[in-house]
Parts: sequence; C-alpha cells; structure tokens
Amino acid sequence: MKMARSLVLSRLILFLTLTCFAAVSSSTTTTTTLKRHSGFLYSRTRGKCTPQFWSSRREAWPRMVPQGSTVSNVFGSRASERYRSDMTLLESRAVNEEGNVFNELLKQASAALLNSYARKGFPYSAWEVKTLMIQGLVSEYAAARLTRRFSVANDACI
Repeated sequence: MKMARSLVLSRLILFLTLTCFAAVSSSTTTTTTLKRHSGFLYSRTRGKCTPQFWSSRREAWPRMVPQGSTVSNVFGSRASERYRSDMTLLESRAVNEEGNVFNELLKQASAALLNSYARKGFPYSAWEVKTLMIQGLVSEYAAARLTRRFSVANDACI
C-alpha cells in the first residue's frame, strides 16, 4: 500500500514539474514577443488567424493574396456587385457598418482566405473559401451562416 502511494506521489511530482517547465518555457516565448512589440502589456496566444490579426500587419501576407488585391479580383464579379469594385482586402478590414452581415462575411472570408494560404491544416482550401463566399452573397441568412463558420475556423486556427 505504501509502495503504491509512493509510486502515485512520484508520478504526480513528475507531472507537476513538467507542467511548471512548460509554463516557464511558454512565458519565455511571451516575453520575447513583448520585447519585439514594445508598448503592449501582454500578448494573446490565440488570434493569429483573425481578421484583426491580418489587418495589424504583424505578419507578411501570403504571396498569392497581396494586400493591394481588390475584393472583385479575389472573390469574383459577384463580389463586385455587393462591394466597391476598387475596394482592397486590406480596406475591407476597416469597413465597420454595424449589423451589415455582408461586411462581416467579407472580413471573415478574407481572413479565412489568407489562413488557407498561410496556415497548414486550416479546414478550408482557398478554392472552398472563394466558392463559399460567393454562395454567402445570395442572402442575409447565407451570409450570417457562413460568417459564423468562417469565424469559428479563424478563431480555432493556431
């Protein structure tokens, strides 16, 4: 009985030690990030795939989608019917009309497209993002549904 307790106790101590080591190593990484981006009090580990992240220009955009790309060039003529024909993907991040589901779809779809090129294992390919974006422009219901899908994928991305 004492031997079993001792074994369990030693495994628990080993687990706690490894957990503390992992926490220290991740805080070292955060400290490095803080030094590189002076002025920030903390750094979030999530959010490297959100629309806000891509508009912050902290990471270079994939070559397949330059920042100057227009929405109509990237998503097709159907998108130019809904949005300005000269609007760039970067400008689409600044559009902030409360309650406009089509603008929210554009933000999330743009981030999803960038993630499809830049993040291995992202659940959508570039072709799927473009196709779904066009399908989402059909109605407000479709736009809201796809906005949620892209938002979940963008938020879950690492």
